[in-house]
Amino acid sequence: MLRYALIPAALLLATGGCGTGAARDPYQPRAYVELVHPQWSHDAVIYQVNIRQMTAQGSFRAAMEELPRLQELGVDILWLMPVHAIGVKNRKGSLGSPYSVRDYYSVNPEFGTREDLQAFVDKAHRLGMHVILDWVANHTAWDNPLVQTNPEWYERDWKGDFHPTPWWDWSDIIDLNYEQAGLRRYMTQAMTYWVREVGIDGFRADVAGYVPLDFWENVRRELEAIKPVFMLAEFDQRDVHARAFDATYAWDWNNAMHAIAMGRADTGALYGFYSGNESAWPDDAYRMVYTSNHDQNAWDATEFERFGPALEAAMVLQFVGEGMPSIYNGQEAGNENRLEFFERDPIVWREHPHGELLRALIRLKHDTTALWNGASGARMIPVVSDAPGKVLSFTRFDERGGVFAVFNLSSEPQTVRFLNSLHHGSYTEYFTRSAARFSSDSVLELPAWSYRIYTRKDPT
Repeated sequence: MLRYALIPAALLLATGGCGTGAARDPYQPRAYVELVHPQWSHDAVIYQVNIRQMTAQGSFRAAMEELPRLQELGVDILWLMPVHAIGVKNRKGSLGSPYSVRDYYSVNPEFGTREDLQAFVDKAHRLGMHVILDWVANHTAWDNPLVQTNPEWYERDWKGDFHPTPWWDWSDIIDLNYEQAGLRRYMTQAMTYWVREVGIDGFRADVAGYVPLDFWENVRRELEAIKPVFMLAEFDQRDVHARAFDATYAWDWNNAMHAIAMGRADTGALYGFYSGNESAWPDDAYRMVYTSNHDQNAWDATEFERFGPALEAAMVLQFVGEGMPSIYNGQEAGNENRLEFFERDPIVWREHPHGELLRALIRLKHDTTALWNGASGARMIPVVSDAPGKVLSFTRFDERGGVFAVFNLSSEPQTVRFLNSLHHGSYTEYFTRSAARFSSDSVLELPAWSYRIYTRKDPT
């Protein structure tokens, strides 16, 4: 007879089972996000650097000269698009895609040398910024040496041949096979190399969801053994936040804002995003919100094309709504070009109102703890108006104060009243510095696609 089968379940719980120590109470909640975000990411803004197009020279050394300007802009995390040597076989265009990696331990000579990259990282650190590398773990170039030394690390199609990622037109790459322990070891060691030897502060993982999650969770553990790191996944899925990634893409936010800007949806599209964000995602998951990035700019539209007259409202909402803001290089100059992906196409730098707008928004985020990332910030609480399909309004407050934010997300002027008392009190409008007071009889006039951000230090 198996005597332990007769032990009451309650006693097993109380004693921790068969002598294995105290068991966790299955009815007690525990934090979903088990990883620890680096302290410097709590209020951080990401800035994506496309080295090829960032400067006329397209080099690390030239990009280094831009670092003081980026420090003055206020950005915190510099995301470098892939820096590795690019494959030649089946290359697209004359220069190829940086996402077709020929050698994970190399530096693309188009950009300079390893020493040049090291100098860039060191200067960024001296200026108080952190640097993450774009990492392409899902696939390699056709002429990566691993194809010859370890062909078993690659997936095969029905004919037994190497193949690009299925269903995409990525003909310049071939997929890796993460059923191979040797590949996992190799890729992890390559990532730890850049953190240990060059001082890289983390990674943005390209098509992160196409690589098994347990690989990323182990990578995070091994990187954390070196130093605290920040990890961004090109993926929009909750589970990666538990033990692998600090941040994921908020594709649905971008798509909702685009639908509103194009007149295909009203504010309900954003209500859906924010409802899911609060109800279905852990509060310490950083959701990266953006109005442009390298993929969207090159293949879909510029931010001007995608958001039209709603662009500035979308940019402001990035910073005052929940989410971790990301800026693509050139947005501060009002870049109106779809930058070439496989050729040189340098950004035309100029003074532009969006530069000052971003500078002001970053300053507001840094100075207002309620606007910080994840659980370091405060939740958005809806302030319902009498035009709910046209006007998005909410507060975000913590013990140090916060904001009352109002957006007219329509192509017509709106005159609105608010239906609860959550927002009542005295404020300063952030951009105009004008005083404002709200009570039960307050009425607000809002031009089309306009926004008002009211700030207050008093949390009550």
